[in-house]
Amino acid sequence: MSASSSAPGAQQQRFAAYLDSLARAAGHLDRAVPLKSYCTGLLLPGERKSVEPMAARLAPDDVQRMHQSLHHFVANAPWSDEALLERVRHFVLPVMKRNGSVVAWIVDDTGFVKKGTHSVGVVRQYCGQVGKQENCRVAVSLSVATEQTSLPIAWRLYLPETWAKDRKRRKEAGIPKEISFATKPTIALQQIRQAIEEEVTSAPVLADAAYGNDSQFREGLSELHLAYVVGVQGTTTVWRCGEAPLSAKRWKGLGRPPKLLRRDKQHQPISVKKLAESLAASAWENASWREGTKQRLRSRFAAQRVRIAHRDYWRSELPAEEWLLIEWPRGENEPTKYWLSTLPADTKLVDLVKLAKHRWIIERDYEELKQELGLGHHEGRAWRGFHHHGTLCIAAYGFLVAERSRFSPSARAGQLDLRTQKIPPDFRPRGSSRSRRAA
Repeated sequence: MSASSSAPGAQQQRFAAYLDSLARAAGHLDRAVPLKSYCTGLLLPGERKSVEPMAARLAPDDVQRMHQSLHHFVANAPWSDEALLERVRHFVLPVMKRNGSVVAWIVDDTGFVKKGTHSVGVVRQYCGQVGKQENCRVAVSLSVATEQTSLPIAWRLYLPETWAKDRKRRKEAGIPKEISFATKPTIALQQIRQAIEEEVTSAPVLADAAYGNDSQFREGLSELHLAYVVGVQGTTTVWRCGEAPLSAKRWKGLGRPPKLLRRDKQHQPISVKKLAESLAASAWENASWREGTKQRLRSRFAAQRVRIAHRDYWRSELPAEEWLLIEWPRGENEPTKYWLSTLPADTKLVDLVKLAKHRWIIERDYEELKQELGLGHHEGRAWRGFHHHGTLCIAAYGFLVAERSRFSPSARAGQLDLRTQKIPPDFRPRGSSRSRRAA
């Protein structure tokens, strides 16, 4: 059925049912209509997904009224982001699981380049979007992934310490009192604990070295009884298989008995890079993990059982053995990636590789959320608006994920069977190139 038909098609009916389920999390009944309008606007064709151009697409005959409705809903209305994301998960995840079980929880963050210093959370920091230090803000997310698809289920802005301690800027940006400075790994652990409390289907946690280098993050996952496969840097120190720190000194009968593990000049851990360079040729195996755009992706790997050495001289008990996975592609002068993993000791190398590499799936999510759904298009400066817009983008994306998991793998924003109205030819949204030329 075409988008111009008066009777709704099957996809429109599913979308309406989806929006009805989300509206229950919006609180007041008067928020249901703007919620549905906002999600619809995000999925309609159009390069810019900020409030004004969406209002023009949704209500070309009454842009101002629609603009006010959408702006109030995203910038001011006090609905719960967590409650809405929970509704999205309850609707989408069962559909995802029809095609396969949950295989991973994936932690990551994404940056948004932003000019000026007044938008909440903006400082000069590393921005993955441009691959360097830039004026930007960064949000941490937790996603649930099957073999074929994934869905963000938690989303929160990383608030730099300079912002967290600035009372004036906190007040201007409407940052809640309960929000204090927290590192990105700390935020990720908070999101993971919440997912456990909400009984989300658990799975091993995947993260890059920005999280895996943090020993408290890894220990936090183990305390939660979650396995992990996380990236680490080549400088990370370990004890080889069969080696360990020295036991505590022998007690001489005076004072408290020594309990702490020891090292000496002859007995030291080794960096994972040096360990990799010391391995025999027989330790390396070729492994593939998925189909790429042109051919199946493959590389050379080695897996070793090790014990983490980080500050073990403050421990009284040996840390448990875990996997060290190393990638050293043929033709490279040195290894390119390292992972630590608490997957079972009998895990096959190919399974380690496959899970470690499964982080790629959320790169696809972020690409589509940014390019097709306008994740970075919100023009407000406040805490609430930033999170509301991100939550609604994830909600709109959730419908696409559900459609693809059903039977429409090609479903994309702007290509759905949703009704569109013709925008007035003289409409020029603020900030557009045409409006700047006209000025």
